[in-house]
Amino acid sequence: MEAFSSKDMAMKAQKKIFSSMANKSSVQMFIDDTTSEILDELYRVSKEYSGNRTEAQKVIKDLIKIAVKIGVLFRHNRFTTEELGLAQDFKKKLHQGAMTAISFHEVEFTFDKAVMSELLTSCRDLLLKLVNTHLTPKSHGRINHVFNHYSDPELLTKLYDPDGPFRPNLTKICTGLNKLLEDGTI
Repeated sequence: MEAFSSKDMAMKAQKKIFSSMANKSSVQMFIDDTTSEILDELYRVSKEYSGNRTEAQKVIKDLIKIAVKIGVLFRHNRFTTEELGLAQDFKKKLHQGAMTAISFHEVEFTFDKAVMSELLTSCRDLLLKLVNTHLTPKSHGRINHVFNHYSDPELLTKLYDPDGPFRPNLTKICTGLNKLLEDGTI
């Protein structure tokens, strides 16, 4: 007997469509303004840091694709009870990362690249466990690409340099993170 499910087919189609639509105009439908502003600043930092506009766009596009695909999986109740526990752990770790990022920005001379890098690496590992059986190796590669890019200690050091060129970007990122924390989004 052939195992066919229109619900599975619809979810796969949704993931595929959302994946191919991940550009700036379509993102507005799925991502709120505050998150969009944070993503814009992360893009600017990546572009300036790498000196490569295409690479910066790819990192943000990968981030958006992953977020949308995970959203689709949640909407379709695809996660097991154990995976939902991992999702809660991920959300807690992301919350801790946001709080730490803001604290490092607001309190001078407290930035520790090892701590920030470890928080991002932990988030990556939890997310990979969460989507292990749900997303393709290509999507796993996207997760690694995004988190490995932003957990780079050299990038983080330049981002948090009080006299560096990324100070205005970091201020806007932290303002956005603060708003997301206040709203309970993260």
